[in-house]
Amino acid sequence: MALQKLTNEGYYKATQTFLGNGSVTVFKLLTKNFDPLPTEEGEFNVYINNVLQAASTYSYSSPNLTFTSAPTSGATISVELNDFDRAYGTYQSIKLDDIINNFIISYVGEDKIISKAKRTDIAFHAQRAVQELNYDTLRSEKSQEIEVPPSLDFVLPHDYVNYTKITRTMSDGVQRVLYPTSKVSNPEAILQDSDYKYIFDSDGNLTFAENSETLKKFKKASAAETNTDKSNDADIERLNEGRRYGIEPYHAQNNGSFFIDNNRGKIFFTSNLINSIITLHYISDGVSTGDIKIHKLAEEAVYKYVAHAILATRANTPEFLVARFKKERFAEIRKAKLRLSNLKSEELAQMMRGKSKVIKH
Repeated sequence: MALQKLTNEGYYKATQTFLGNGSVTVFKLLTKNFDPLPTEEGEFNVYINNVLQAASTYSYSSPNLTFTSAPTSGATISVELNDFDRAYGTYQSIKLDDIINNFIISYVGEDKIISKAKRTDIAFHAQRAVQELNYDTLRSEKSQEIEVPPSLDFVLPHDYVNYTKITRTMSDGVQRVLYPTSKVSNPEAILQDSDYKYIFDSDGNLTFAENSETLKKFKKASAAETNTDKSNDADIERLNEGRRYGIEPYHAQNNGSFFIDNNRGKIFFTSNLINSIITLHYISDGVSTGDIKIHKLAEEAVYKYVAHAILATRANTPEFLVARFKKERFAEIRKAKLRLSNLKSEELAQMMRGKSKVIKH
């Protein structure tokens, strides 16, 4: 909870924000925002309404930050830890602007495959390449962690496209995968009077409740506590004969369930997950920020994608040339996917050592 991702640069900052009321001069830093707490001044910066404050205007004695004069009422005070403001791990990526410049140098010009092309066209196709590669080729590295509030919902990130998995963090730090329920939804609930007639507003439009009764009942329900690990002989015999039925393995867990309401942009959870730590691992299209980057292992795939897109949309381009770059684009995307799959021979060998065991179905 202490680390908040700010940009695609790989920058992380521990932050805490307060609101001034014109009289309070002492503000307490919390361990949920800083883990561990800063020990002395100089480890963090202080901003009031996004303006950096001089160190002489405040003092610090853990965990209290004291101002010489109280910030004005309504002022936003932000404390940002310096130690996390580092661009770690950014060398593995290349900026989209650099890709565009490299493409112009390598592919566009006299006596080259593309004699001329507008930079705006190249930029458009490059962004489309980033989007397409983010969906199923690039590693999904985005995630958000929250503590489930009493409302039992989780607002989807602004750049959310689809999720890869949703997990619940246990007391030992192990993440257990949550599975969606397919038999719940949050339909538009029409408001009705005591005679069950629809209620209309002054303009003659139907009125709707904020949440449906279906959703309210789902929130009250807990995960089914189903245990399928029976060890007596009769149950094992029935299992081997295929005679145990009535439960799907998909639902044979009590970690909790969820469903996503894409229209409202929220994830809803069962009641047993209240105050649990939930992590959403999700896919973004990669172009939600101003500073777009792509992994270097997929760099060549972007060049081939852009080259094929420009040639395919240009009049009088020889068909063999379009077909050639279509083939090269496919090959480079496949190569990027293999590279980014991050397979290691030692890890695979260690996993396969246990594959000689009999697997029962």
